[in-house]
Amino acid sequence: MDFESFAAIGDSFTEGLGDPLPSGEVRGWADLVAAGLALAAKKRGAKRPFGYANLAIRGRLLGPILDEQLDAAIALKPELLSMNGGGNDIMRPKVTIEWVAGELCAAAQKAVDAGIHVLLLSGGDPTKHLPLGAKLKERGDALAVEVRKHIPSSGVTFVDNWADDSLTDLRFWSIDKLHLNALGHQKVAENVLTALGVEIPNWGPEPPPIKRPNGVVYWAKFVFPWLGRRLTGRSSGDGRRPKRAALLPLDISN
Repeated sequence: MDFESFAAIGDSFTEGLGDPLPSGEVRGWADLVAAGLALAAKKRGAKRPFGYANLAIRGRLLGPILDEQLDAAIALKPELLSMNGGGNDIMRPKVTIEWVAGELCAAAQKAVDAGIHVLLLSGGDPTKHLPLGAKLKERGDALAVEVRKHIPSSGVTFVDNWADDSLTDLRFWSIDKLHLNALGHQKVAENVLTALGVEIPNWGPEPPPIKRPNGVVYWAKFVFPWLGRRLTGRSSGDGRRPKRAALLPLDISN
């Protein structure tokens, strides 16, 4: 598929958490997909620079993603719009899987009706390595089944990273074991570009292995702070703004 602009909405998965840059910002699969699409457009001899926006904010539940990001992304009029959400919802004590799937697919249909091709995708499955992962696995599997029931019949490319068994390997996950690392984001970008029929660029050398804390250190640094935010109603994304709110030209010269 040929696209000359791309916008992304979602939570930490789409923002790129776990794939830090030297500047302190994060990259992630959506940035990599944008670069792949931009390179393909350049090779086709596109007359205008490739435009890319990323409105995703870490910690967002699906409701706020759709309320705050969907209409803003549609208003940018991208040729391709990626949607992902619900990962934070299924980690809450109570969630209605049918509601999450229905809202996500209704949002996809809204974008399709606006003349935009939708990339609907699930996140990878981290549950083998997480405390209480079995319950999260059960919910994630149920959400994947429910989403497939409601995907619009046309105008949507669905990429099911949750079903990619290779992504369950710990080497694809960051130090917190919940977010993808640089290698994991590359793998998701490869899944997406393959689904879109776009050549996968050379990502360069594979990132070095991660040194991981275990036991008490892991719980103190990652699990307890996460539980604290849940109990107090706070989010890691509180006060954050999108890293790329406008459809800006993407520099692929380097």
